This record gives sequence, structure tokens and C-alpha cells, in this order.
Amino acid sequence: MTRPNLVSLFRALSLSSTAFIASTTAAQALPELPELPAASTTAAELGSSTVSDRDLSQFTPTPQPTFGDLSSTAPMGQLTGVNQLSDVQPSDWAYAALSDLISRYDCLKGYPNGTFRGNTALSRYEFAAGLNACLQTMERLLAETAANFATQEDFEILRRLSQEFEAELAQLGTQVDNLESRTQFLEDNQFSTTTKLYGQVVMGLQGRFGNSVDYRNNTTGAIGSDGRTDTADPNDEISLGYNAQFTFLTQFAPGSYLLTGMQAGNLNTSVTEPADYGLVNNNFTRLGYESDTENSVLFSDVNYRQRISDNLAVIVGPAGVNAVNVFRGPSRVESAGFGPISRFAQRNPIIQLGGTSAGIGFDWQATPILSLQGVYSAAFANVASQGLLGKSYTLGLQALVTPTRNTDIALYFLNGQSGASQGFLNTFVGDEQVSSINGVDLETNAFGITANWAVNDAITLGGWVGWTTSHQLNFDGSAQTNNWMISAQFPDLLGEGNLGAIFFGVPPRITESNMNINGQPLGNIPSFFTRGSTAFNGGRSDTAYHLEAFYRWRLSEHITITPGMMVVFNPGHNDSNDPVAIAALRTTFSF
Repeated sequence: MTRPNLVSLFRALSLSSTAFIASTTAAQALPELPELPAASTTAAELGSSTVSDRDLSQFTPTPQPTFGDLSSTAPMGQLTGVNQLSDVQPSDWAYAALSDLISRYDCLKGYPNGTFRGNTALSRYEFAAGLNACLQTMERLLAETAANFATQEDFEILRRLSQEFEAELAQLGTQVDNLESRTQFLEDNQFSTTTKLYGQVVMGLQGRFGNSVDYRNNTTGAIGSDGRTDTADPNDEISLGYNAQFTFLTQFAPGSYLLTGMQAGNLNTSVTEPADYGLVNNNFTRLGYESDTENSVLFSDVNYRQRISDNLAVIVGPAGVNAVNVFRGPSRVESAGFGPISRFAQRNPIIQLGGTSAGIGFDWQATPILSLQGVYSAAFANVASQGLLGKSYTLGLQALVTPTRNTDIALYFLNGQSGASQGFLNTFVGDEQVSSINGVDLETNAFGITANWAVNDAITLGGWVGWTTSHQLNFDGSAQTNNWMISAQFPDLLGEGNLGAIFFGVPPRITESNMNINGQPLGNIPSFFTRGSTAFNGGRSDTAYHLEAFYRWRLSEHITITPGMMVVFNPGHNDSNDPVAIAALRTTFSF
């Protein structure tokens, strides 16, 4: 080793330290809120042993990774030359110096991901670590070379550098000792080397303002609207409840994962007595974070995910496999803990068709701007009389297109059969019962589109449209519904990590209904609420409107507080009913 080579080493060290230390270090910002992709929204009754039990306590989304999060990253191999640094080019002014540092002295080699980050600020501790590596290499070379290898000037430079960073080098040694001790403790006490636990606990404080509905004809005493509000809402007290969701993510190999999700809660805002109020309003007032398992822990997700190739992944399992989980959602506010207050505003209700849970799905990134997702899922796969291939199923396909960096468009189609669920779509939003005939078996086709446009960093506009048509397989007739929603979202409103949003739309509404048996009208839901009979064809004569606003305030990295309010005008699609106003304060603890 010649003296010019030694001098070039110190010149490179000097240039690197000057460039890094002179850079301004930005104030550290709080990391972004965890993106909690939607998971199981299966109704709790689907886990019961009988198919006739239709308890309306619900699961809300369990935080879990999307297929895009499950990519494997191989560690960078041994760095042997400057040409392996992706952000360093031969035209860079320090290229030759970096080449010497790496190839000759095996120090200041860059970061493990193959970058050098030459314009990034470097702390004195980091520079001390790099200098220490170079000094160790030089000491080894000096010991292997003749005594007159270096000049007195070289040793003087070494002495000054060592004195300059003596305190940092000493503290670095102490930090390394502490890290070794902590690493050993973690290895001795860790839960698992392959499993990660994460989740959220949602606490909700909510209340409905007093209101009444027009359900019964006071003159005749029969069911049917007479223009007068005669049944008061009994659920007008302030309530406090919780929804806890925990997920274990176990990795067996790169791209191979087992997801196990558990959920417990005690919040249920449904009205059961008097039943006439609940029949009108329950599906119009549900909250997105409510879940009533009677404080019992239930498994909401048990499924296996495997990445087949860089562009294809599959999911299979007995729980948590449905369109909500498999379809990529253009909206990033579907979470029970971080999204809208209401269930309706979380996503297009038709994606929840069937309330299914067990099955198989895939996610294929066909092109850089187009991905396809498909799913087959059964509602009663665990019941021997129904099974995985029985009459209660949902088959779905979605195409997600990102024509620009700021635009997402999802087109989806679902086909489902109700089977033992009878005349219900099992979306639990708006008009989800479309036939009242006992023993009816429905086949439903659903079509929808969801779009989101990030106008700029501060404003995102979005919305969806959904349409369903259901016909009776064992009787005659059909019914159609539609719903729509528009929204304006304001990311980082008044602070990083915060979110303000406004939603306005129409919950699922029966627009046409001609259910009949042997040619005679029967089972039509709209006429039941207007005339006290199901014997008349026709759709809803009135329309309900949903208005919602909330502000998610990020109190800390793991705690958010969301005050919000929603108002449903003409609930039950009946303009004789009083508007229902709900105020809520949601607190989310995530980990």
C-alpha cells in the first residue's frame, strides 16, 4: 500500500463526513397511521351451529395485511464494489473515493438495501462507526506491512482523528454492549420467531337523539303507514361499548402466511323491542365499529395466504375469506377503528353480499395499472347439511384500475345464492331483505363501481354506485335495489395523520319488486310497510338519505380520537319517519 493510497482514504473520509454533517437534519415526524386493510365482516350468526339463527350481532373489519403487503424481500448480498450501489453513478464527484473505500478498505459501504444516500445527513455516532471500521482495516494492513510503510504525517492524521472521535467511539462501544444484552434478552423471551401480533381496541361512546317512526295504521290497527309517527325510538340513551380485534400473522417462508384473527365486543345498537321500530330502522343506523359477541372471543379470520409468483397470490381458509377481504379497496378508510362512523359509509354494501366466510380467492397484478381479484365463499361451510358447495355462496370478481397516480377505479360483479338465509341479502345495510316468502331461495347478481380521485395532497373525492337484482329460484318474481355514495376526504387536516371527511348517499333501496307465488303477488317488502300487505307489486315510494361527517384526530402514534355525527333522513325509505341523528366519539388504540 503506497502513501498516495493512504492519503486518498483520508480524503474520501473527509469528503464523506463533510457532506453528511453539513446536511440539515429534518425534525422527526410521527410515522403514518397503520394501514389496516379490511377483513371479516361476517355476521356472528354464521358461526352458529344452526342455519336458522339470524342474530344480527356483527363482525367489523379485523386489521390484516393486504396481498400487496405480503411480498418477500431478500437481503442484499455481500457488497464488493461501488457499482452495486444503486444511487451512485460513475459521473458522481466522489465515485473514485467511494470505490477505494469499498474495494481497498472495506468500509463506508452503504446501507443493506444497496443505497449509499450521499445527500442524507449523518450523525457523529454513525460517522464514528464508519471511521472505526476503516481504522480497524488500516491497523490490520499496517501490521502486515513493513514498518516504514506509512509516514509520520499519516500517523499524525490518524492520531488527530482518533482524538477527535474518542468520546463517540467509547460511547459506541457501550451502545454495542447494551444492544447485545437486549438482543439476548429478546431471544430468550420472545413469543415466536415467526409470528407477529397486532390489532386494535375500539371504544365507542354514542347516542341517538329522540325520534319516532310511522309503522302501524292507528285507525285499523294493522301494519302499514298512515302518515303519523306512532312508535318512539327506545334506544335514545348514551351507551359505551368496545370492539377488540387481535391478529396473529405467522410466516412460514417468504410469501407464505397463516392469518389468525380473533374478536370480542359488547356493543349493539339494534332495537329488538318494540320490533316495529327495529324493522324500520336497524339497518339504517348501524355503526361501523359495533360488534356484540357478548364478551366472548370468536375467531373472525383463519386463512392461509401464499404468493405463487411476483404477480399472483392466493388465499384459502374456513374463516375470513370473502369479497371484503379479497377485493382491493380503492378507499383507504374502511377500517372500523379509523374509517367512517357508520357501517354504510365504509364501503359499497353489495361487496358484503351473502355474509360469507369460508372459501378461496386470488389476487393477480395483470399489468402495472390493472389487477384482478376473484373469490368463491360459502356462508355455511361448517354446517354439514349446507357445506362449502351448498346453496349459500357468493362468487365475485373485481378489476381494479389505476389509470393515473391519483386515480383508482374498481369494477366488480358478484353472484350469490341465499339458500338457508332465505329472502335476505345479508349485507345488513338498508333494504337487505327483498322477499318475505317463507322458504324462498334467492339468486342475486350485483354490479358496482367505486372510484377515488386525489385532487391534491389535501383533498380526495370518491364515491360508488351499487345495483342488485334478485329472483326467486323456487317461486316466481324478482326485486331490484340500488345505492350510491359520494364523499370528500381531507387527509392531514390540521395536522399530520389526521383526517376529516363528509359522506352523503342513499342506502340500498328496493326500486322494483314483483315477487309472487303461482302468479299471485306475495312477499313484496315495500307494500308491507306502506299498506300492511306483501301482496302488491312495486318499489319504495320514498327515499332515505344518509349524511355523515367525522374528524379523526391523531393523539399519538397509537391512539386516535374520532368525533362524528350522522343523520338519516326518511329512515326506512319512508318520509313519514322522523330523521335519526346519531353522535359518536370513537377512541382507537392500535398496536
